[in-house]
Amino acid sequence: MTSTATLQAALDVMGNKEPSIGYSIAYPFGVIGPILCMYFMTRAAKPSFPAKAQHFHMREVTLSQSCAGQTIADLLQSLPGIAVTMVRKAHENLIPTPDLVLAAGDAVLITGESQAEIAAATERLGQADPGRIAKDRSALDYVRVFVSKANLVGVPLSQLSMPAGVAAHLLHVRRYDSDMVPSPDLTLEYGDRVGLLIPPDKREDVRKHFGDTVKSAAEFSYVALGLGMVMGVLLGLIPIPIPGVGVVTLGIAGGPLIVALVLGKLRRTGSIIWVMPLPANIVLRNFGLSVFLAAVGVNAGQPFVTTITQSGPVLLLIGAAILLTTVLIVLVVGHYLLRVPYDDLMGVAAGATGNPAILVYGTRMAPTERPDIGYAMIFPSMTIVKVIAVQIVGLLVAGAAG
Repeated sequence: MTSTATLQAALDVMGNKEPSIGYSIAYPFGVIGPILCMYFMTRAAKPSFPAKAQHFHMREVTLSQSCAGQTIADLLQSLPGIAVTMVRKAHENLIPTPDLVLAAGDAVLITGESQAEIAAATERLGQADPGRIAKDRSALDYVRVFVSKANLVGVPLSQLSMPAGVAAHLLHVRRYDSDMVPSPDLTLEYGDRVGLLIPPDKREDVRKHFGDTVKSAAEFSYVALGLGMVMGVLLGLIPIPIPGVGVVTLGIAGGPLIVALVLGKLRRTGSIIWVMPLPANIVLRNFGLSVFLAAVGVNAGQPFVTTITQSGPVLLLIGAAILLTTVLIVLVVGHYLLRVPYDDLMGVAAGATGNPAILVYGTRMAPTERPDIGYAMIFPSMTIVKVIAVQIVGLLVAGAAG
């Protein structure tokens, strides 16, 4: 099912080039087949999707008499999910502190992840009154900078240091195409753009502190990449005995995959950053896949021509039957029996095949961020299962032949 990791395991267990021949014959339909299944399934199901969710909302509110005498800490305690990012008192904008006492008529700039939270907070605090805070930039100004310093990457916002002598307040974080409300456990990544409220004369200090270069979106640590690959290969060499079958391993595909999941969760260990920016990740992933497929094609070129003239249609039909059975079961059972949300289902179906091109098509059929999440949840487990399963089949075939 278009899994190059499984192909590598098959090549290792069989000890010849024949798996790459079958792979190359079945691969074209392995991509086209699921795409056709998704197309016809979408035509039949006619799903509807909400507009793309925005996870950052902001509103300026003038406080009512009921808020008089409360501190910022008191206010936030009664408004879960809401952050106060700026306060206006006595015609001056201030950075909020937990012990700052509020009065009726003060203005606060609140942020939240949903319009419903913002609306509820506005009703609780007073009334929306935009313009007073935004128009006055004499004391505080807004600046957006790129995170490109290694010492800031992988650091939770609760531990994030600001330039010495600069009263700065982090308003939001933009990662690729989405804005996020800051939370204490949110960690920064290379290429993040952070919006800050700072004194107007401290712009250069803040830019130097964060780095502020777009090149950070392509930065990654060769040391971390090398260490992760070494640990993954070593894990992949550990023998796993299966009674009645033989010994299998996770291989050079399954081992690095598990290590990558663990290191991705850790994100940072001391000075080593395990996270790779998405642009660099995509480039390396596509380049590596192209090199791998090119090497397989060069090695299997001559046998491929011979095999396809003799039994190519049979292998193509076998591959189509295996793939269609899997994809149709996922789509039909997931939609009609399990009632899985359709955008999640597109990601699950793509993850079952293990091909990112199918995921791209799935996101077009379901234009939300959910297909990516479904793919990320299914892809690792399905890849490991296929890597082990193909070795079991190879060992059984070898045992029967012996």
